[in-house]
Amino acid sequence: MLKSITFSSFIKCCTAKRYPLKGSLRKMTSLQPKKIIAICQMTAKSDKEVNIGTCSELIKTAKVQNAEMVFLPEACDFIGEKRSQIIENADPLNGETVCSFCQMAKENKVWLSLGGILEKVDNEKVRNSHIVINNEGNIVSVYHKIHMFDVDIPEKNTRIMESDYVLPGERIVAPVETPVGKVGLAICYDMRFPELSLTLAKTGADILTFPSAFTFATGAAHWETLLRARAIESQCYVVAAAQTGTHNSKRSSWGHAMVVDPWGTVVAQCSEGTSVAIAEIDLSYIQKVRSTMPVWQHRRNDLYAEMSLLKTAEKSDEIDDKAAYRFGSTVVQGSTVFYKTNKTLAFTNKRCVVPGHVLVVPIRYVETLKDLENDEKEDLFLVLKKVHEVIRNVYNTSCITTGIQTGAAAGQTIKHLHVHLMPSRSKAVSDNGAMLDASCDRPERSIAEMSQEASMLRPFF
Repeated sequence: MLKSITFSSFIKCCTAKRYPLKGSLRKMTSLQPKKIIAICQMTAKSDKEVNIGTCSELIKTAKVQNAEMVFLPEACDFIGEKRSQIIENADPLNGETVCSFCQMAKENKVWLSLGGILEKVDNEKVRNSHIVINNEGNIVSVYHKIHMFDVDIPEKNTRIMESDYVLPGERIVAPVETPVGKVGLAICYDMRFPELSLTLAKTGADILTFPSAFTFATGAAHWETLLRARAIESQCYVVAAAQTGTHNSKRSSWGHAMVVDPWGTVVAQCSEGTSVAIAEIDLSYIQKVRSTMPVWQHRRNDLYAEMSLLKTAEKSDEIDDKAAYRFGSTVVQGSTVFYKTNKTLAFTNKRCVVPGHVLVVPIRYVETLKDLENDEKEDLFLVLKKVHEVIRNVYNTSCITTGIQTGAAAGQTIKHLHVHLMPSRSKAVSDNGAMLDASCDRPERSIAEMSQEASMLRPFF
């Protein structure tokens, strides 16, 4: 374990003279208490025990300075030298590594952002997981890095292929409610994709966090520019804990962990080496910046695609079996729902043409496609895509009929937009018109039957 280490704190403030508008905004802020956070910088090696010891000291240092939330960098558990070492040393989410951090959070009574640990998936792959732990030592959110850093330039003898050993995440995670504000989770390379930042901001994030292990060359050229750009365009605080220095013979990191405010000013930055920097988060300042520079109101979504809204698909164990959802003039029982996002439901059908015949509907009551908002359309079709794949695999077919009925003449009996998905295995169900005809004699299933099928399908999501 780490026996002795020197920590330092460095706050870099920009004056109102250099940023006159920013200065005037500061005077306009309310007396709302500011929140204190800490960003950490370290040089992780392959020895996990030493790295965790370093993290423990960083957290204690931050606690002494009254930080309510401590942000640790990507790879705060370890940085391996080769693929086999990475796979071997990775832990599952309920393993000793995460348990150690949960204990630190509880003992120090602080929230933790574990900017990236290698979460074991199987003997071939890991996940790069950003974990948020509350001050009681409980995991409240997990984000899996979605953008893989893959660079292969033979002429420069450069090959860094994260996807060789990391399984990419499949969804954006909703901003986490914390004592310092709503925190949007990302990791390192994600900062190069502004769509992610804007999506998180649009769904309520006050703070965007990019824990990193940036390479030295790209860090020198792009690090501060990217972080300030993400802050300016999203009008959020940007928090970036960082790895620094030489990890092994093949890898070094840029460091310069920093906090950027919504105006794009660097308000805190770590000094060289292993260190902690303290910053204040002023949530009222976010609103002042957004009201003074109202870019969100000026977006021309009629001319370019609206930024994707977050798909916060609930896990099957979060679906409330006792809930009831409006479906036209009828009600969908929660127990029959097998997949749910914040805008769309997928549930089992009462009158099936064939086994596996399910329905996908927008949660908001609308009668036709033209009544949907852009984000609802996008969510509906993304859910359709996911349900389509599951039904195809579960019912072992490559043929699925997808249909929307609009109006009584088309066979619509419930005036609520809904999409039919039906696996097809034979020519007997090739006549789609007859298949969806409301006059067809189809037996009505019980809620118990529908719920049983929903329970069978939920684990596939």
